Amino acid sequence: MKKMTKLTALVLFLCTIFHVGLCRLITDGLVPNGNFERGPKPSQMKGSRVIDPHGIPKWVISSGFVEYIKSGEKQGEMVLVVPQGSHAVRLGEDASITTTVRVIKGGYYSLSFTFVRTCAQEERLNVSVSPNSEPNDWGILPLQTMYSSTGFDTYSWAFLAESNRVQIVLHNPAREKDPSCGPIIDSVALKLLNAPRRLRGNMLKNGDFEEGPYILPNTTWGVLIPPNIEDDHSPLPGWIIESLKAVKYIDSNHFLVPSGTRAVELVAGRESAVVQIVRTIPGKVYELMFSVGDANNSCEGSMGVEAFAGRLTLQVPYQSKGKGGFIRANHRFTAVSTRTRIRFLSSFYHMKSDHSGSLCGPVIDDVRLVGVRHPTIHHS
Repeated sequence: MKKMTKLTALVLFLCTIFHVGLCRLITDGLVPNGNFERGPKPSQMKGSRVIDPHGIPKWVISSGFVEYIKSGEKQGEMVLVVPQGSHAVRLGEDASITTTVRVIKGGYYSLSFTFVRTCAQEERLNVSVSPNSEPNDWGILPLQTMYSSTGFDTYSWAFLAESNRVQIVLHNPAREKDPSCGPIIDSVALKLLNAPRRLRGNMLKNGDFEEGPYILPNTTWGVLIPPNIEDDHSPLPGWIIESLKAVKYIDSNHFLVPSGTRAVELVAGRESAVVQIVRTIPGKVYELMFSVGDANNSCEGSMGVEAFAGRLTLQVPYQSKGKGGFIRANHRFTAVSTRTRIRFLSSFYHMKSDHSGSLCGPVIDDVRLVGVRHPTIHHS
């Protein structure tokens, strides 16, 4: 982590002094024309379809049916939604778009993008990066579940840059009766992530969740971290998303966060879980501490977070008024193996009380694990 931090600082310093082309590398923000506000010329389009593979500046259409969408455009009786700005792209049948960006070789990056589901069919997006030798440098993200009532969500994904120039590919693998049917994509961004490390007084990495995917400015819906994400390729460094549904990464600019500027909201009941595996000494007593609260987002009612550590199962109830707040929980347990899984999930499904239909749930933050030198009481 220190090497990567020094390298990043050196590159940015050289960019400031010499204004060299390398400065265009992405460390935190939109990729070139990542908001698709620069679009094709009329001669490069047929209706809304882009017929020139190079029609969208900084992007290449590799295959399939790609449309350039204006905000407010109609498809039949449905108004197509553009999440930010006035333009986006829609990936129709077997459509792929590719962009090449400068990055730091060896850097670990999170990719964020906003999507709108436009069809009744189950929609998916295949995200990949090249060159790559890692088997996990691609993934199929399920887009069927909508977590917000706005009609769009932001997803994240992560990869290791094996070159100083990488190609990012977004591909809709579906083959539908309607070739235009597919997700609308907007606001594609990258963030260079620091490798997780353990801080003094905490055996867990990134226990405060401060390191995570890029959150688009002026957005109020957070960032989803997809299910079944392993530790070595997680947009939330140090943590595994071990569930069937996504978890939501939130910031203090738009939500109540118990500590610091970032936290995790468990938005899909028992299907929304985060895990970290930590080395422990069998027979030794440890103390697990964390915050449970609500995000000040009209998520009301009786909430519950379940924490698991070794043989410990801890249920933490929290009564939410939907206006922000949190409590601290702590419990001692005895390790039974050399590796202990620290796992959190929400006991119940919740929806916001504003009748928006948005999924929500308890917030967890400031998770700490410490060894107890001279325990007087412990639970196993």
